[in-house]
Amino acid sequence: MIRFNRAIRPFSIMSFDLDDTLYNNHPIIKAAVSAQQNYLNALPRYQEQGPQYWQQCRQLAALQQPELKDNVTQWRKHTLRLALSKLGFTEQEVALHASNAYNAFADARSNIVVSDDVLVLLDNLAQHFTLIAITNGNVEIERFNLHNKFELVLQAGMHGKAKPHSTLFDKAAAHLKVTKSDILHIGDSLDTDVQGANNTGCQSVWLNDQNAKYDYKGLADVEITNIHALTHFIRS
Repeated sequence: MIRFNRAIRPFSIMSFDLDDTLYNNHPIIKAAVSAQQNYLNALPRYQEQGPQYWQQCRQLAALQQPELKDNVTQWRKHTLRLALSKLGFTEQEVALHASNAYNAFADARSNIVVSDDVLVLLDNLAQHFTLIAITNGNVEIERFNLHNKFELVLQAGMHGKAKPHSTLFDKAAAHLKVTKSDILHIGDSLDTDVQGANNTGCQSVWLNDQNAKYDYKGLADVEITNIHALTHFIRS
Protein backbone atom coordinates (compact mmCIF):
# COMPACT_ATOMS: atom_id res chain seq x y z
CA MET A 1 0.00 0.00 0.00
CA ILE A 2 1.15 3.52 -0.77
CA ARG A 3 -0.85 6.60 0.22
CA PHE A 4 0.05 10.18 -0.63
CA ASN A 5 -1.04 12.72 1.96
CA ARG A 6 0.74 15.53 0.15
CA ALA A 7 2.23 15.89 -3.31
CA ILE A 8 5.90 14.91 -3.37
CA ARG A 9 8.31 17.48 -4.74
CA PRO A 10 11.35 16.37 -6.78
CA PHE A 11 14.09 14.97 -4.54
CA SER A 12 17.58 13.59 -5.04
CA ILE A 13 18.35 12.03 -1.65
CA MET A 14 16.68 9.04 0.00
CA SER A 15 17.40 8.96 3.72
CA PHE A 16 16.71 5.78 5.69
CA ASP A 17 16.19 5.07 9.33
CA LEU A 18 17.82 1.69 10.09
CA ASP A 19 16.30 -0.21 13.03
CA ASP A 20 12.83 -1.59 12.23
CA THR A 21 12.87 0.08 8.83
CA LEU A 22 15.33 -2.03 6.85
CA TYR A 23 15.27 -5.03 9.21
CA ASN A 24 13.36 -6.30 12.21
CA ASN A 25 15.30 -5.00 15.20
CA HIS A 26 13.16 -6.45 17.98
CA PRO A 27 14.81 -9.91 18.23
CA ILE A 28 18.24 -8.33 17.78
CA ILE A 29 17.82 -5.95 20.70
CA LYS A 30 16.32 -8.73 22.83
CA ALA A 31 19.36 -10.93 22.17
CA ALA A 32 21.77 -8.06 22.83
CA VAL A 33 20.13 -7.17 26.14
CA SER A 34 20.19 -10.84 27.16
CA ALA A 35 23.90 -11.11 26.31
CA GLN A 36 24.69 -8.10 28.48
CA GLN A 37 22.47 -9.32 31.30
CA ASN A 38 24.00 -12.80 31.25
CA TYR A 39 27.44 -11.28 31.73
CA LEU A 40 26.29 -9.01 34.56
CA ASN A 41 24.32 -11.71 36.36
CA ALA A 42 27.48 -13.80 36.64
CA LEU A 43 29.12 -11.08 38.73
CA PRO A 44 28.91 -11.08 42.55
CA ARG A 45 25.91 -9.20 43.95
CA TYR A 46 24.48 -8.07 40.61
CA GLN A 47 21.69 -10.62 40.20
CA GLU A 48 20.69 -10.07 43.82
CA GLN A 49 19.55 -6.54 42.93
CA GLY A 50 16.57 -7.87 41.02
CA PRO A 51 15.24 -7.36 37.49
CA GLN A 52 14.49 -3.63 37.97
CA TYR A 53 18.04 -2.68 38.93
CA TRP A 54 19.21 -1.95 35.39
CA GLN A 55 16.26 0.31 34.62
CA GLN A 56 16.67 2.14 37.92
CA CYS A 57 20.33 2.82 37.15
CA ARG A 58 19.47 3.86 33.60
CA GLN A 59 16.96 6.41 34.85
CA LEU A 60 19.46 7.70 37.42
CA ALA A 61 22.11 8.08 34.72
CA ALA A 62 19.72 10.18 32.64
CA LEU A 63 18.91 12.36 35.65
CA GLN A 64 22.61 12.92 36.28
CA GLN A 65 23.38 13.67 32.63
CA PRO A 66 20.21 14.47 30.60
CA GLU A 67 22.25 14.82 27.39
CA LEU A 68 22.83 11.06 27.43
CA LYS A 69 19.34 10.57 25.95
CA ASP A 70 20.73 11.75 22.62
CA ASN A 71 23.50 9.13 22.67
CA VAL A 72 22.28 5.64 23.47
CA THR A 73 25.79 4.19 23.36
CA GLN A 74 27.15 6.55 26.00
CA TRP A 75 23.93 6.18 28.02
CA ARG A 76 24.43 2.41 28.16
CA LYS A 77 28.14 2.70 29.01
CA HIS A 78 27.46 5.28 31.74
CA THR A 79 24.68 3.12 33.17
CA LEU A 80 26.97 0.09 33.27
CA ARG A 81 29.62 2.01 35.19
CA LEU A 82 27.02 3.45 37.55
CA ALA A 83 25.37 0.08 38.23
CA LEU A 84 28.70 -1.57 39.00
CA SER A 85 30.01 1.30 41.10
CA LYS A 86 26.91 1.16 43.31
CA LEU A 87 27.72 -2.48 44.06
CA GLY A 88 31.14 -1.64 45.48
CA PHE A 89 33.42 -2.79 42.68
CA THR A 90 36.81 -1.07 42.47
CA GLU A 91 37.50 1.43 39.68
CA GLN A 92 39.54 -1.18 37.83
CA GLU A 93 36.80 -3.79 38.20
CA VAL A 94 34.16 -1.32 37.06
CA ALA A 95 36.19 -0.46 33.96
CA LEU A 96 36.80 -4.12 33.12
CA HIS A 97 33.28 -5.40 33.65
CA ALA A 98 31.59 -2.40 32.06
CA SER A 99 33.71 -2.89 28.95
CA ASN A 100 33.08 -6.63 28.82
CA ALA A 101 29.34 -6.24 29.37
CA TYR A 102 29.08 -3.59 26.68
CA ASN A 103 31.07 -5.71 24.23
CA ALA A 104 28.72 -8.62 24.88
CA PHE A 105 25.83 -6.30 24.04
CA ALA A 106 27.51 -4.79 20.97
CA ASP A 107 28.49 -8.15 19.48
CA ALA A 108 24.91 -9.40 19.64
CA ARG A 109 23.57 -5.97 18.60
CA SER A 110 25.42 -6.20 15.28
CA ASN A 111 24.38 -9.78 14.57
CA ILE A 112 22.12 -8.55 11.75
CA VAL A 113 21.53 -9.99 8.30
CA VAL A 114 19.47 -7.74 6.05
CA SER A 115 17.39 -9.78 3.62
CA ASP A 116 18.51 -10.11 0.01
CA ASP A 117 15.31 -8.53 -1.31
CA VAL A 118 15.94 -5.37 0.73
CA LEU A 119 19.55 -5.23 -0.47
CA VAL A 120 18.34 -5.51 -4.07
CA LEU A 121 15.79 -2.76 -3.42
CA LEU A 122 18.54 -0.46 -2.14
CA ASP A 123 20.76 -1.25 -5.11
CA ASN A 124 17.92 -0.39 -7.47
CA LEU A 125 17.12 2.85 -5.66
CA ALA A 126 20.80 3.79 -5.64
CA GLN A 127 20.75 3.89 -9.44
CA HIS A 128 18.38 6.86 -9.23
CA PHE A 129 19.00 8.54 -5.86
CA THR A 130 21.79 9.15 -3.37
CA LEU A 131 21.13 6.88 -0.38
CA ILE A 132 22.02 7.91 3.17
CA ALA A 133 21.12 6.67 6.67
CA ILE A 134 20.03 8.76 9.66
CA THR A 135 19.55 6.76 12.84
CA ASN A 136 19.02 7.27 16.56
CA GLY A 137 20.35 3.77 17.22
CA ASN A 138 23.80 2.50 18.12
CA VAL A 139 24.15 -0.26 15.55
CA GLU A 140 27.63 -0.55 14.03
CA ILE A 141 26.73 -0.62 10.36
CA GLU A 142 30.23 -1.63 9.28
CA ARG A 143 29.72 -4.97 11.03
CA PHE A 144 26.90 -6.29 8.85
CA ASN A 145 25.68 -6.31 5.27
CA LEU A 146 24.51 -2.71 4.99
CA HIS A 147 28.08 -1.43 5.35
CA ASN A 148 28.49 -0.36 1.71
CA LYS A 149 24.97 0.75 0.86
CA PHE A 150 25.01 4.41 1.93
CA GLU A 151 26.96 7.47 0.88
CA LEU A 152 26.59 8.91 4.38
CA VAL A 153 25.61 7.48 7.77
CA LEU A 154 24.69 9.85 10.61
CA GLN A 155 24.06 8.56 14.13
CA ALA A 156 22.56 10.36 17.11
CA GLY A 157 25.11 11.17 19.76
CA MET A 158 28.09 10.70 17.50
CA HIS A 159 26.90 13.31 15.01
CA GLY A 160 24.27 15.33 16.84
CA LYS A 161 21.04 15.30 18.80
CA ALA A 162 18.57 12.47 18.26
CA LYS A 163 15.61 12.71 15.91
CA PRO A 164 13.16 14.47 15.94
CA HIS A 165 15.72 17.22 16.57
CA SER A 166 16.86 18.84 13.34
CA THR A 167 20.62 18.39 13.80
CA LEU A 168 21.11 15.18 11.81
CA PHE A 169 18.90 16.36 8.95
CA ASP A 170 20.71 19.70 8.89
CA LYS A 171 24.08 17.99 8.78
CA ALA A 172 22.98 15.69 5.97
CA ALA A 173 21.82 18.60 3.83
CA ALA A 174 25.00 20.58 4.51
CA HIS A 175 27.27 17.61 3.79
CA LEU A 176 25.49 16.77 0.54
CA LYS A 177 25.09 20.44 -0.44
CA VAL A 178 21.35 20.14 -1.04
CA THR A 179 18.28 21.84 0.35
CA LYS A 180 16.41 19.85 2.97
CA SER A 181 13.40 19.51 0.67
CA ASP A 182 15.70 17.47 -1.60
CA ILE A 183 15.76 14.78 1.12
CA LEU A 184 13.03 12.14 1.36
CA HIS A 185 13.37 10.46 4.77
CA ILE A 186 11.90 6.98 5.30
CA GLY A 187 11.34 5.55 8.77
CA ASP A 188 9.05 3.49 10.96
CA SER A 189 8.47 6.05 13.74
CA LEU A 190 6.01 8.91 13.57
CA ASP A 191 7.58 10.45 16.67
CA THR A 192 11.20 10.51 15.52
CA ASP A 193 11.35 9.98 11.76
CA VAL A 194 8.23 11.69 10.45
CA GLN A 195 8.11 14.46 13.03
CA GLY A 196 11.81 15.14 12.60
CA ALA A 197 11.65 15.22 8.81
CA ASN A 198 8.48 17.33 8.73
CA ASN A 199 9.72 19.88 11.25
CA THR A 200 13.07 20.22 9.52
CA GLY A 201 11.74 20.76 6.01
CA CYS A 202 12.58 17.35 4.60
CA GLN A 203 9.94 15.19 2.95
CA SER A 204 8.75 12.14 4.84
CA VAL A 205 7.68 8.54 4.27
CA TRP A 206 6.18 6.59 7.16
CA LEU A 207 6.65 2.83 7.04
CA ASN A 208 3.54 1.88 8.97
CA ASP A 209 4.14 -1.78 9.79
CA GLN A 210 4.88 -1.77 13.54
CA ASN A 211 1.40 -1.59 15.11
CA ALA A 212 2.83 0.93 17.59
CA LYS A 213 1.31 3.96 19.29
CA TYR A 214 2.83 7.39 18.73
CA ASP A 215 2.34 10.84 20.22
CA TYR A 216 2.95 12.80 17.01
CA LYS A 217 -0.32 13.67 15.27
CA GLY A 218 1.11 15.06 12.05
CA LEU A 219 0.94 13.28 8.72
CA ALA A 220 3.81 11.91 6.71
CA ASP A 221 3.90 13.09 3.12
CA VAL A 222 3.63 9.43 2.12
CA GLU A 223 2.52 6.33 4.04
CA ILE A 224 3.54 2.82 3.06
CA THR A 225 3.02 -0.57 4.69
CA ASN A 226 5.85 -2.38 2.93
CA ILE A 227 9.36 -1.08 2.24
CA HIS A 228 9.17 -2.36 -1.34
CA ALA A 229 6.53 0.27 -2.11
CA LEU A 230 9.50 2.62 -2.53
CA THR A 231 9.96 1.19 -6.02
CA HIS A 232 7.15 3.60 -6.96
CA PHE A 233 9.74 6.39 -6.92
CA ILE A 234 12.14 4.73 -9.37
CA ARG A 235 12.15 6.79 -12.50
CA SER A 236 11.42 4.94 -15.68
